[in-house]
Formats: sequence, structure tokens, C-alpha cells
Amino acid sequence: MSLTCHARPAQGTAQPIHFHRGEPLVALVGTPNCGKTALFNALTGSRQKVANYAGVTVERKEGLFVAADGRKLRILDLPGIYSLSPRSPDERVTVEVLRGQARGERRPDRVICVVDATNLRRNLRLVLAVKRLGIPCVVALNMVDLAERRGIAIDVPRLAAELGVPVVPTVAVRKDGTQALRAWLQAPVDEWGAAAAPQAETFATLEADHDAVQRILSTLGLDRHLPPTRSDRIDRVVLHPVWGLALLALVLFLMFQAVFAWAEAPMEWIESAMAWLGEAATDALPAGWLTSLLVEGVIAGVGAVLVFLPQILILFFFILVLEESGYLPRAAFLLDRFMASVGLSGRSFIPLLSSFACAVPGIMATRTIANPRDRLLTIMIAPLMTCSARLPVYALLIGAFIPERTVAGLFDLRGLVLFGLYLAGIASAMAVAWLVKRVTDRHLPRPLMMELPAYHWPALRNIAIGLWQRAEIFLKRVGSVILALTVLMWFLASFPAPPPGSSAPAIETSLAGTLGRLLAVVLEPIGFNWQISIALVPSMAAREVAISALATVYALSASGDDTAQALTPLIAENWSLATGLSLLTWFIFAPQCLSTLAAVRRETGSWKWVGVMALYLFGLAWLACYAVYHLAVALGWG
Repeated sequence: MSLTCHARPAQGTAQPIHFHRGEPLVALVGTPNCGKTALFNALTGSRQKVANYAGVTVERKEGLFVAADGRKLRILDLPGIYSLSPRSPDERVTVEVLRGQARGERRPDRVICVVDATNLRRNLRLVLAVKRLGIPCVVALNMVDLAERRGIAIDVPRLAAELGVPVVPTVAVRKDGTQALRAWLQAPVDEWGAAAAPQAETFATLEADHDAVQRILSTLGLDRHLPPTRSDRIDRVVLHPVWGLALLALVLFLMFQAVFAWAEAPMEWIESAMAWLGEAATDALPAGWLTSLLVEGVIAGVGAVLVFLPQILILFFFILVLEESGYLPRAAFLLDRFMASVGLSGRSFIPLLSSFACAVPGIMATRTIANPRDRLLTIMIAPLMTCSARLPVYALLIGAFIPERTVAGLFDLRGLVLFGLYLAGIASAMAVAWLVKRVTDRHLPRPLMMELPAYHWPALRNIAIGLWQRAEIFLKRVGSVILALTVLMWFLASFPAPPPGSSAPAIETSLAGTLGRLLAVVLEPIGFNWQISIALVPSMAAREVAISALATVYALSASGDDTAQALTPLIAENWSLATGLSLLTWFIFAPQCLSTLAAVRRETGSWKWVGVMALYLFGLAWLACYAVYHLAVALGWG
């Protein structure tokens, strides 16, 4: 049996690679933040999340290492662990793979223990535990360059002798930093040292590991206290209870300002290109349903979503920079006290922040939360974080109803409104968590223990790879789900044709028009017209489809000089400000994403929580929209 993955080997061409189950399997094991994934990328050239482990939504990354003589090794990047006593689902997967108990995955033939050279005290205990499993093992002593800069001189041969396994220095972020490890991967397995007989993990062995690490550090002269590092000095400001929170708020504020300020020019380029394409297709093709499908369905619908790609990439650029620099764990630590006040822990911060990109990986990231109650609650509020799929909707409505104006001579008003929408989602999530806390274990303490990695400059290569991956995901989504739903929307809005002699737009007598009038019975009290009601149906598959659906509806119901390319001024003219504000509110709450609901089902193993999420979020959305719409009407904005 073989798996096909578009991963690039370290040597050879970038052609699709076939993974054969008979090839030797090498597992990368290490603590979080030890550089394990960077080493995986350096060895395999693969940066794709290939699949999930059988039965659980824990990412499974596999690549292929090709030796100089053509031999191939499967490299498996396992989730980070601190010990072989798992506390969370991702740690459990790692331990089960190492022990040969994972469903659908054989036991590794070899193990590379990735060790942070700047923090041997914590990392070496894991090496000793893995060694007891009886699998041939090599230690990759990573970040040796950082250790040298901090004055940590490690006698590598002596460390290897003390551990009883080969030790290879590496610098995973350098192009030539893995040469020694590559040589070991090409060596016969018997050169890795004889595998010891497996031993059971007991309290006595853990105590013995602690003593062994103390002895090794003493032997190497590394048991002394080191002076404060640059990261320690930076943390005096970044982790300050006042200045640290102010800095975090400033960083997030500037991020959302940039989403509008930086994206304006590239959005105009894409908009102009799509308008030209629509005009060229109209001029080149004869009038008829095929031209209508291409121009008013495909080009108008897909182009209306594609134009927001620059804003999505800018948002991801900031998230990647914060992640690469080591700042994100600090943000989690800073917010732990606040999170505890609403019944969560700081560990919920990173899954919730991931949900700003997409709720699906955010929900999957909750597997690092050991407390089952906290994990479930984090899953249930993750969709309230404003994901990137909502950004096109927000940008369209803000562009239509919020004037382009500078506030205090410095800030963009539209950026301020966008920041406010993100804050509204966060505030709503915290309010839901607080209400749950009031009726559950509200007095249960939730101590936070997490590692704070050293600060470092983000690697431009990694950021570029991350942005390319996000652009690829978005474009594939545009070319598949969004395109298919756009074509379906065009069909529903075009058939059946109006009766002979009718002067009304075709869409009013179509299936979509009929559906829109039915939905309007429920949605009219919150200010939605029949066009909005129609657009909300396909957007259940993906939120941003609401834009292409609106573009298709208005293109087919347009008259005179109205075109799909003029969607922003069109809705500004036809909708009231109260309706625009109500629709913005709807997208803060409504769970309009089937992928998110499917992820909840996989992660919780229950349809019950899918139903609870859908009901409470739709209920919140309708009630909030009702309040916002009628308040806006009372203020004269209706």
C-alpha cells in the first residue's frame, strides 16, 4: 500500500512522492519549541499537513528523506511531549505511536530525539524515557548556535557517552545545519547503537531520570546558573501586568489598521482585472445563458471573493510574525488571569487566536488543553472568534456604510470599525464562558504551566511559506467550493424563467427568489431583505460565499447601469445603515460554516454538542441582530 503526497525530498526533484509502508520509519520526538518541526522541514522539504491520525483530529506530518544512494526513509513528525505520561490527546498520540499502540501506524524503526541545547535540564529526561522504549535512538542537539551565544559549551562526545546514544549537533534553521544528522540517517541502523530491552515507566525510573540528568549536567559543567538572557530582559516589559497588556492591545490594534491601509492598492488591481475580464467575456461571447453563467455567475461571484485575498494575507502575515518571534505564548501568559476570571485558562488563548484564521484548526488546537471541561468550552466559543472567512463580508459592508475618514489625524475609521468587530467577537466569547462558569465548577483553580521560548527574529522563508500555503488554501477554496456554490446560486437565481411579457427581473420568479421570500418571514424582523436571505443559504458552506451570492443575485436583478462589479455602491444605495449593521452583527455570531460543525463532531465525538453550538449561536445571532437593527432604526438610521 502507498500514500501519495506532494512533498519534496531533500534531494531530487519536486515531483509527487509515493510513501511505501515498507520503507523504514523514523520518528522525530521532542518537547514543544525544541525546533522539531523546523528539523522535519529541513530533512524532508515537506511543509504539508498530510492527514490526521486515525480516529482523532491530531495532525500527522510525514515526509520522505532520500539518501545519496537512493534509499528512502519515512520521517514522522510527532506532536511535542514532555514525558511518556500523556495529559492531552496530542501527547497521547505520540506515546501510542512510540509504543506501537496507535491505530493505523506501525511502531517506528528509529527515533530522533530533538533536544534544545539551551535547555538540557528539561529535555534530557525525555531522552532517557525514550531510550527505555528499546528503539534505536539518535539525539539531535538542536540550537547549538544559540547555546554558544549564551556561553553554554557542550562537550558533545562526553554527552553521548553519558547518555549511551549518539549525539549530533544541529541548527535546523540553517541550510547546512543538518549535514551531520543526514549522515546518520544514511548510516545502517546497527550504527545507531544497540537498542536496550524495553522497560516499564515507574515512579522509581522517573526519580532515577532526575538524578541522572543532575549527574550528567554536573559532569559536563552545565549545572551552574546562567545570567539573564536577552529574552529575560525583554520579558520584564512584555510580561508586565500593565505595560505588557498595553503592548498586546497596541499590536492587535495596528494589525487591524494594516488590514485596510495596506490592502487598498492590491484590492483595486484585482477589482479592475475582474471588471476587465467580465467586459472582455461579454464582448467576445454571444448573448445567452452561457454568457450569463460565465459573466454574472462565475466572474462576478468568484471575483467578489477573490478581491479580499490581500486583506487575508496581511492578517496572516501578522499572525505568522507573532508566532515565529515567540510572542504568542507570552500573550497567553499575559491573558491567563483574565481568562481565569471567565472560567478558562491561558492555554485557551492560542486555540482561540488560531480561530481568527479559521475555527477548524482552532478547534483542533484545543487538544493541548488537558482539562476536559476547559477544552469543551474552548471548542464551543471558538466560532465566535472572527475568522478570515468573515473578513470579506466585513470589508464589503464597512466599505459600503463606513466613510473613508481619518480619526484624530492618525487612525483609519474603517480600521477602527473592523477592530471593534473583532473585539465584539472576543467579548461575546468571554461572556459565554463567564455564564458557563457561573453554573459549573466556578471555583475550580486552573493553574497555567507553559514554556516560553526564546525570542528570535522571524525567518522570512518560513513566513513566505506560511503565506503561500494560506494563499493556496484560499485559491483552492475559491476554485472549488466557492465556484461550485456560485454556479449553483446562478442556476437557482436564473430558473425558472419569468413568464412572457413580464418586466420584472428574472430572479424574482426564480427558485432563489421564492426561497428568499420564504426566509424573509423569519429574517425581516432583523432588517434582512430577500436578497440577503438568499445569500445566507449558500454561505452555510463557507461564510465568504455570501459575497459571491450577493454579487450573483444583484447581477441578475440589476437594471440600467448596475453591475456585479459595483456591489459595494449598490448595497450602499439599496440597504439602510440599520440593515448593514444588523448583517455585520449576524456574522459575529451565526455559525455559518459546515466545516466548523463537522470539526466539532469529530473532536467531541458527539452530535449533541454540534446541536448545542448551532442552536445557541443562531439564537444569539437573531437576538443580537434584532436589538441592533431596532436600535439603529430608533436612531434614525433605518
